Amino acid sequence: MSKSRQIFVDDIDVQIVRKRIKNLHLRIYPPDGCVRVTAPMSIRDDEVRFVVMERFNWIKKQQLRLSSLPPAPSCKMLTGECHHYLGQPYTLEVIERSGRQQAVLEDSTLLLYVRPGTDVDKRSLLLNGWYRQQLKILLPELIQKWEPVIGVNVADWGVKKMKTRWGSCNIGARRIWLNLELMKKSMDCLEYVLVHEMVHLLERYHNRNFKAYMDQFLPDWRLHDEVLKREPSLRYV
Repeated sequence: MSKSRQIFVDDIDVQIVRKRIKNLHLRIYPPDGCVRVTAPMSIRDDEVRFVVMERFNWIKKQQLRLSSLPPAPSCKMLTGECHHYLGQPYTLEVIERSGRQQAVLEDSTLLLYVRPGTDVDKRSLLLNGWYRQQLKILLPELIQKWEPVIGVNVADWGVKKMKTRWGSCNIGARRIWLNLELMKKSMDCLEYVLVHEMVHLLERYHNRNFKAYMDQFLPDWRLHDEVLKREPSLRYV
């Protein structure tokens, strides 16, 4: 069993994964230089911050090196690729077999069971279907959690791939849509986008009132907003 948490050390976004292990491990993952610390269950956040600060210059150097590399080739859905789930990197392992096709998480590996000869498009479709299924499992509980806090009722919600939006809200229908890509981000980012869209049921525009509501319900919302802004092609409506 493992527990995941996101913290910020200066301007470095750090994903902490606590497991039943003895030693702490710090790794930097391409292509964007995300920092992941795997730590024993007993390690506190301030201890992780200390380790990150000790290696701050080295981390920055590695992130700069990764940012200068040429763009990675397009995803080919092959064993060895890095794919993200709830902010954590997983190594893809494609296993060809007859029978049921499915995606399964196993420690730091994302297993993709496919039939022999399955092409890249069908593999991508299978993985996206799994992402969609996981998000649909998470959303009802999150909505139920936030409705009494914000004081609104979500009449309907859905998941879809969106090229320019992390989420959207149809105020009249009280319907919320979330981008499937959020399953690759941290749980904190996912929850932030959901709260953001639910707050639109109180305030349509991104004005002073909207920000005041966000400060009230989710005081650290700006941290998660900065993370999502690193993908400038996506925005809110």
